[in-house]
Amino acid sequence: MARNTPVTDGDNGHLISARLRAPQAAAIAGIIFSGLLICSLWLLRLSVPANPLEAGEWLESGAGRVAFAVNLVPFAGIAFLWFIGVLRDRLGKLEDQFISTVFLGSGLLFLGMMFVAAAAAGGLILAYSAQPKALFDSGTFVFVRAFTFGAMQIYAFRMAAVFMITTSTLAIRTHFIARWIAFLGYASAVFLLLGSAYVDWAVFVFPIWVLLVSGYILMDNLTG
Repeated sequence: MARNTPVTDGDNGHLISARLRAPQAAAIAGIIFSGLLICSLWLLRLSVPANPLEAGEWLESGAGRVAFAVNLVPFAGIAFLWFIGVLRDRLGKLEDQFISTVFLGSGLLFLGMMFVAAAAAGGLILAYSAQPKALFDSGTFVFVRAFTFGAMQIYAFRMAAVFMITTSTLAIRTHFIARWIAFLGYASAVFLLLGSAYVDWAVFVFPIWVLLVSGYILMDNLTG
């Protein structure tokens, strides 16, 4: 029969050190995610008209910027996954299983929809570079453009709003961030739920809020 390996003081030291590094890692990952997503969204806003039924003139002048913005999304996604994982590690035994299931699920759905929207936009650019006339004649452009708008503006960022609500709820219960940031998260989430399909700049609310949470965690870790 296998013997239980005793935990030494050295092992405890490594575990404690890992726990202490977790908040800082979450903060850094959140800051990277926020910076990349804000940059990607800003490039898209500069290059692509807000109207999903526009004629597609941006493909000739802004395709390069859009391609760069789309290529930032996977790296932002990796940082966001790291942010979620380290946040859960910080919560530890205080984590509520019901709320945490919605927290994790909404975060993953947000990433999934963002990746789908980015892939569709990237495919649109490739199709235009290969056969520009055929793209518009077939009606494919109208479908993909509307699909991309719906996947990102409506579905992805409404899942982001659910993520903000559950994170804020966990924050209030466990006090891992300040209560005022949690209440700001509730207000921002309601705005995102109701306005993401109608207000173009509403999508910036989510990465800015994550940046605020990450900055608070980083400062709390450095001064605590």
